[in-house]
Amino acid sequence: MINRNILKHLHNHEITEEELYDAYKLFFGTLVSEPRLKILNLLKKGKKNVSEIMQKLNMDQTSVSHNLIRLKRCGFVNTKIEGRFRYYSINNETIKPLMDIIDKHMSRHCIHILRAMKGGNE
Repeated sequence: MINRNILKHLHNHEITEEELYDAYKLFFGTLVSEPRLKILNLLKKGKKNVSEIMQKLNMDQTSVSHNLIRLKRCGFVNTKIEGRFRYYSINNETIKPLMDIIDKHMSRHCIHILRAMKGGNE
């Protein structure tokens, strides 16, 4: 069941329920990518330019740029030009708190599942 606030927002902005679920898929699809998760976790520590991200994560420029485009389009990261560099930072208003909640949830509910799957103690 969709929350009443979401329904009100849908009605006010003429968004269909199908579009809402497509937006959910886009949002969560952004989080499914391991490279994008690595970039987000790196940016939680502070702003970085493409070269710094490449170096810290051992990724090529094409991959970093491609993933940053998706993160930026979905509002996960912000950009700021300083001199000749474009710096990326995590969206501190919405995404950083969400990632903190996700990290807390995973440490309580998911890590033990992975350990059990690998033959460790649950």
